[in-house]
Amino acid sequence: MKYSIIALLLFTISIHAQTSQKIYDIIDTISEERLKNDVKTLADFGTRHTLSDTVSNTRGIGAARRWIRKEFETISSDCKNCLDVFYQKDLVKKGANDRITKDVWVVNVVAIQKGTKYPNRYIIMSGDIDSRVSDPNNFTSDSPGANDNASGMAGTIEAARVLSQYQFESSIIYVGLSGEEQGLFGGKGLAQYAKEKKWDIIGVLNNDMIGNIKGVDGVIDNRTFRIFSEPVSPTETEKQRKSRRFYGGEVDGISRQLARYIHNTVTTYMPEMNPIMVYRLDRFGRGGHHRPFNDVGFPGIRIMEAHENYTQQHQDIRIENDVHYGDTFEHVNFEYAKKLTAVNAIAMASLASAPPSPVTVGIGGIVEPSAKFKWDAVEGAKGYKIYWRDTTSPTWDHSRYVGDVTEFTLEGIVIDNFYFGVAAVDEEGFESVVVFPNEIMR
Repeated sequence: MKYSIIALLLFTISIHAQTSQKIYDIIDTISEERLKNDVKTLADFGTRHTLSDTVSNTRGIGAARRWIRKEFETISSDCKNCLDVFYQKDLVKKGANDRITKDVWVVNVVAIQKGTKYPNRYIIMSGDIDSRVSDPNNFTSDSPGANDNASGMAGTIEAARVLSQYQFESSIIYVGLSGEEQGLFGGKGLAQYAKEKKWDIIGVLNNDMIGNIKGVDGVIDNRTFRIFSEPVSPTETEKQRKSRRFYGGEVDGISRQLARYIHNTVTTYMPEMNPIMVYRLDRFGRGGHHRPFNDVGFPGIRIMEAHENYTQQHQDIRIENDVHYGDTFEHVNFEYAKKLTAVNAIAMASLASAPPSPVTVGIGGIVEPSAKFKWDAVEGAKGYKIYWRDTTSPTWDHSRYVGDVTEFTLEGIVIDNFYFGVAAVDEEGFESVVVFPNEIMR
């Protein structure tokens, strides 16, 4: 359908107001009190170490994962059985690494909210079930893991409570992953399961520690958070690698585009927050549960607090020189955890409402005073938006909605000086993740 410039402008303004209200409603529904109760419940299991008790109903990882499953099932009951809840598990044998001291079932708790139009397209929000103390192989001592990572797990459950009251075109998965502290085994298991099931995963939002606002350096900040993402996929082909050398794209892989999408959603709907794009897979020399998904070619990022307190991570509970060590309940800031839960919820709601991204985006304009684009049509798209930015900018800073076309020329824009991308837009204004050009037009 073609629009005049004035009609298109009015149409865009009207749908922006509609979608904004939906997203704001989601933000307002996130409950700080429910997050607080869920973190308390998880911390009160004593330890959730991957190798801990699985028989007790009150202590250990077995009790914790059964409680998480029950919460997902209750949420499903409240939305007329809209969630498919199940365990996904893998047996990890003793000696798989030096943190697996006995055979253990690594069990993930999965809840799938099926999409109405693209049921095989998935957005995943994950939290980690397991916890640990100073010795990673100590599976008996108290390890409440309130912030690391009951906060991320509680956020995932809360997002399920809120988003399950809506319907989305794409599917959303809420999952508690196990085995993170022992070697990212839960993520590896679910990523392989997804490959076997041929899931089209368009984004993994790994939440690992979203409740601390006071850093070990004394900085207190309840608005800033980090988005970690790798620059390009480790599964890229040699042809793609060579293309990057001549045409750019060193920081424009699928995970980095997902990070930019989240950054844009937050700055649009939660301007009080300060998202930091960190150009690194994870913290220096450390890992998280998005990495196994990246390893097999899925886009995935890590969302977490900006200021860590290492006295409360991976520590035996104790007091030394008046310093309280241990990851205990009283250190979690639930107002902040609510904000980061909302960050996830609105990103998933926006992405799950949007049409798919274009598969192929061509670019041309060598030695010309313009940039030319051509892309494949997307089912469900009512139009497309071209984005561009300075080559040194971390975010997409300029855009133009070009309507329901599959090729367009940006006059007066010199191709050498910018990076570009294309997103699909539906009739309500929801956008896909931006696609960096993957074909050269001659």
